[in-house]
Amino acid sequence: MDPLVSTSGAAPAPVHVAIIMDGNGRWAKQRNLPRTAGHKHGAEAVRRTVRAAGELGITYLTLFGFSSENWSRPQREIEDLMGLLRVYLRAETAELHKNNVRIRIIGDRRRLARDIVQLIEQAENTTSGNTGLTAVLALSYGGRQDITLAAQALAREAMTGRIDPEDIDEEAFSGHLATAGIPDPDLLIRTSGEKRISNFLIWQLAYTEFVFQDVLWPDFDERCLAEAVEEFRQRDRRYGATVGSS
Repeated sequence: MDPLVSTSGAAPAPVHVAIIMDGNGRWAKQRNLPRTAGHKHGAEAVRRTVRAAGELGITYLTLFGFSSENWSRPQREIEDLMGLLRVYLRAETAELHKNNVRIRIIGDRRRLARDIVQLIEQAENTTSGNTGLTAVLALSYGGRQDITLAAQALAREAMTGRIDPEDIDEEAFSGHLATAGIPDPDLLIRTSGEKRISNFLIWQLAYTEFVFQDVLWPDFDERCLAEAVEEFRQRDRRYGATVGSS
């Protein structure tokens, strides 16, 4: 891929990019196709994006694949999505492994079918030693649930004396989230023109730069990612400090 992101300017490319993949249903509706067709083309966009992220030097890519709220969708659509997930994991694990991509899945696996959990575990184990891009897929994930589970884990540790409540700080809390060991996102991209985070990585997005794009997810490609990265590089990230402060 030709370089699409300018190398001028002081701001580096983001280490961690998170994406809310939105617009599969609208993409299908615009073409008088079933929603399943939008999800299938959305899976192709995932393949393009993972490949492009590696080429752009991004270290972590987190994709919001299925939220905890998505379980309330019609059962037929959920079954179609789970079927696509099975196909993706079976078809892509070997290819991602060959390209030195590490796969990590976050979210509540208790609601997933056992065979899907087995595919997830196989993908994670197969790619665990890879040192290139870490591709994180959020499945059955909700930001509030993530925070709640972390609080419960810390409370249990405090009750058993393994941790002093006074020692619970932001670092300790982050270490109990689903994303433990992964740096917070530098950049969040949401497609389809919507401008909300939809219960995604609530704690982790505290100082993340947001880029909203009108493109529907099935049409998202290398150039869309590169344009978002370039916009990120033009931002002045202050982390609450004023201009000129050290």
